[in-house]
Amino acid sequence: MHVLLVASAFNSLTQRVHAELRDHGHSVAVELALPHVPLAAAVHRHRPDLVIAPMLRTALPEEVWAAYTCLIVHPGPVGDRGPSSLDWALHEQAARWGVTVLQAEAEMDAGAVWAEVACPVPPVGKSDLYRGEIADAALEAVLLAVGRFASGTHTPQPQTAGRTRPAMRQEDRRIDWRTDSTARVLSALRAADSQPGVRDELLGGEWFLHGGHAEDRLRGRPGELLATRAGAVCRATADGAVWIPELRARRVPGGPAAPKLPATAALAGRLPALPELPAPPHAGAGRGTWSDIAYREEGQTGFLSFAFPGGAMSTAHCRRLLDAYRTACSRPTSVLVLGGGRDFFSNGIHLGVIEAAADPAEESWANINAMDDLVEAVLTTTDRLVVSALGGNAAAGGAMLALAADEVWCRSGVVLNPHYRLMGLHGSEYWTYTLPRRVGTGVAERLTTEALPLSAAAAHRLGLTDRTVPCAPQAFADETARLATRLAGLLSTASRIAAKKARRDRDEARKPLAAYREAELALMRKTFFDPDAPYHTLRRAFVRKEPATATPPHLARTVAGRHTEPLPSRRRPVTGPAAQDAACRAPGC
Repeated sequence: MHVLLVASAFNSLTQRVHAELRDHGHSVAVELALPHVPLAAAVHRHRPDLVIAPMLRTALPEEVWAAYTCLIVHPGPVGDRGPSSLDWALHEQAARWGVTVLQAEAEMDAGAVWAEVACPVPPVGKSDLYRGEIADAALEAVLLAVGRFASGTHTPQPQTAGRTRPAMRQEDRRIDWRTDSTARVLSALRAADSQPGVRDELLGGEWFLHGGHAEDRLRGRPGELLATRAGAVCRATADGAVWIPELRARRVPGGPAAPKLPATAALAGRLPALPELPAPPHAGAGRGTWSDIAYREEGQTGFLSFAFPGGAMSTAHCRRLLDAYRTACSRPTSVLVLGGGRDFFSNGIHLGVIEAAADPAEESWANINAMDDLVEAVLTTTDRLVVSALGGNAAAGGAMLALAADEVWCRSGVVLNPHYRLMGLHGSEYWTYTLPRRVGTGVAERLTTEALPLSAAAAHRLGLTDRTVPCAPQAFADETARLATRLAGLLSTASRIAAKKARRDRDEARKPLAAYREAELALMRKTFFDPDAPYHTLRRAFVRKEPATATPPHLARTVAGRHTEPLPSRRRPVTGPAAQDAACRAPGC
């Protein structure tokens, strides 16, 4: 079929639907639903067999859903209605939730049901949940609905009842630091991550708080700042404390949105003298107090995990991770796993920190060099096997960081964007060495110029990755540990390590790594220090959340899947009461 995706933004879920529908043989195009752009005319130009809205903040026009079957992906179970579905689910600490694929009709969120899939709700932030369990359920539901539509025999079931809940307001999210428990504070922070954040007052300013992690030891007067760690601040609750990694200044009326920044950077000049408390050994998720970098060992296997908000890696992030990597390499292990968390692996340099810097060009340069130092350390590790374990998405320099390892393992729900073009950059991270050696020069050129997302399955078929791990997001760390421990125990691992060193020596003799880096950075430096380069405008628009003015041509273009078989009929009537879902208004994570 020819499927048109209509979305408010080409967010992670829209990207995954785009990639996996192509995997299933459909041709796919995208139109963004933008203010002042006639959507109906754009849809008619595509003449799709089916319209799917993976993430839509506005209602589809009647002339669209009256002419085509339009399926809306709603991040809630059947009967759930309203624009803040996931927010309320996390706010109320629901244990299970779901995704419903509805037919767009006239009434909001009440369309006939084509598919529904339930999922668990682990104790994570909204954006993590959205990219993980919700996205898994959404893809299962979308593929089920598409198959039913293609059969021509399925009749979607009308909803008989529903509950419409209002958009969650900042008044609903407000934290009372004098009385709220750690559990209550965390539920509020998780329900607002990554957008819109929780509005709060701190040190004489008004901020939006993003992210939250429990602290198991520090205590203080409720609301008081207790310490800093890795850019985060620790704030006391009524019965404990939480770490808050990021803050965003409130938008000045009429001005652009402020970038999300590490909390200590946002509060620079306001922070009192607070102790910087490094995380104790083996800290991390499920292991006591919070840390964004953690290391542990199981026999001959080391696990160096990291989790940076939004997958963005600032100069400081890169340097701290490089220090941790070097320490991990000093340990007597034969396999080192890099990553392994459930959300983003990495998205490359930190555009928010760069945008907020006094000199964005200099900060861009420092950041890319810090990323290159980290990638070089991985590439030159010859005394053990290194595995990049991607439990979540990776893009740009973050995807290239993963390719520096000997093996790349991806969870089945991962989306990869191995390109830089959309930010106006040539890219570095030694990609001109690592990408062609995996997929060949022709495929490398296509991936970096087409700038389209890849599913984990497609990446594996191309040779970009070595293993696809079919598991739930919450199970990825344990599954990775099992596979890595088995790898370390293989008799062939020692011979692979020896062969790895010989291969690196041959490659270095043929063309030194320094030559790749020098050529890449020459182009990057030219872009960074050219005030008229598109990179600066694109970066600013991305960080400041400036709306697009048109659908990018590479998305509006139809991309064929493995097979393309158009259907003769573009519209199928629905029995029962007419209904329309104004769509999933989940955050554009």
